[in-house]
Amino acid sequence: MFVLGITGGIGCGKSTFSNFFREAGVKVVDADAISHVVTAVGGSALDELRLCLPATCFQADGSLDREQVAALVFNDKTLLDQISLIIHEQVINEIQKEVEAAKQASLPLIVLDVPLPVQHGFLDLSDFVLVIWANEDVRIERLQQRGLAKLAAKQRIACQMTKEEYAKLANLTIDNSVDLAALKQKFSEFVEQELNSRGIFL
Repeated sequence: MFVLGITGGIGCGKSTFSNFFREAGVKVVDADAISHVVTAVGGSALDELRLCLPATCFQADGSLDREQVAALVFNDKTLLDQISLIIHEQVINEIQKEVEAAKQASLPLIVLDVPLPVQHGFLDLSDFVLVIWANEDVRIERLQQRGLAKLAAKQRIACQMTKEEYAKLANLTIDNSVDLAALKQKFSEFVEQELNSRGIFL
């Protein structure tokens, strides 16, 4: 089984690229989706999060209020790292279970869609690391289209890894600063050059 790890900063389009695989019938493990599960009611990360976050960061049903947390942590890099570590540990556990299940099912390919390229639970599982990137102005514009204020968008980008830091971990970096059609073409080229050449066909 070939494990393709896809990563990149917020607003770069990694999930869009991953979705191309999903549309082609490939199993995609979405770390962001898992993080929502582990921070929802009964989620495995909640007990630890309650120890380091104020009560205002939790909704009436006990789940994590992600907007409140975002407003708090993106002004506090230390707290952001602490919260990220707690959530990532639970997310990684789930990713490992998904990869093992895919192996047992003899799937030829599985895609890991992960925003933070941690060593354990992503880099060590991936046979190939693909970084999707875009220039900062484009990222800010995309985040504003999602409803974020420009300052908030800049703060989130500033808290993340740089292009150079991502590139050091990547087997390949794809630029997604243009439009969806251009990215779709790059997807087709990637499949042909990197997957078909390995005997993997979608």
